[in-house]
Amino acid sequence: MVTAGRQRRLGWVWAGLGAVVVSAVGFTLIAQAVGERDQVLVLARDVSAGQVLKASDLRAVEVAADTGVVQVAERGSVLGRRARVPLVAGALLAPGHVGPSADFPPIGFSQVSLAVEVGGAPPDLVRGERVALLPGAADVRVDAEAQASVPSAVVGTVAGVRASESAGGPRVVTVLVETAAARRAVQLEHPRVVVLSADRRDAP
Repeated sequence: MVTAGRQRRLGWVWAGLGAVVVSAVGFTLIAQAVGERDQVLVLARDVSAGQVLKASDLRAVEVAADTGVVQVAERGSVLGRRARVPLVAGALLAPGHVGPSADFPPIGFSQVSLAVEVGGAPPDLVRGERVALLPGAADVRVDAEAQASVPSAVVGTVAGVRASESAGGPRVVTVLVETAAARRAVQLEHPRVVVLSADRRDAP
């Protein structure tokens, strides 16, 4: 059961990770709508937390941006520094996005990467979505035969999705979960990923 306190705490994490994703579209649209236009830096590709920023990770765009974003002239101040949080392609780069080290995952949380078979997750699954990790049919069958309990659902936030390396092969889905639940998550040999609503009312 997810208590009210855990829901509030998880909400902050989901909101923080989701904000990085939303900024790829929302902030860019707002910036283009108002103010004088400036040359600023935007992410050319997804960048994982802790990854060192390279010139190829960034591109210049002309938008009507206020303070709080990195100007093209300041490119040298961010190259060679590490992404503090996961960044997505299309997001305007802010000074607080980079630093000497990653601030992700947050204290008390861990990232788990799972091989999800075809049909085990929505085809349009993206970073920032709140999901439940559930045992697949094969997991339930094995547990029933062994007369063991079926692993309970683990709720988390998608931190990354890597496409299959071969046709019909599994995708690798990385999910941010509470550290206490990470062991249960990695025990799912045939996980199913179910997208949950943003208001957290449908948490298992």
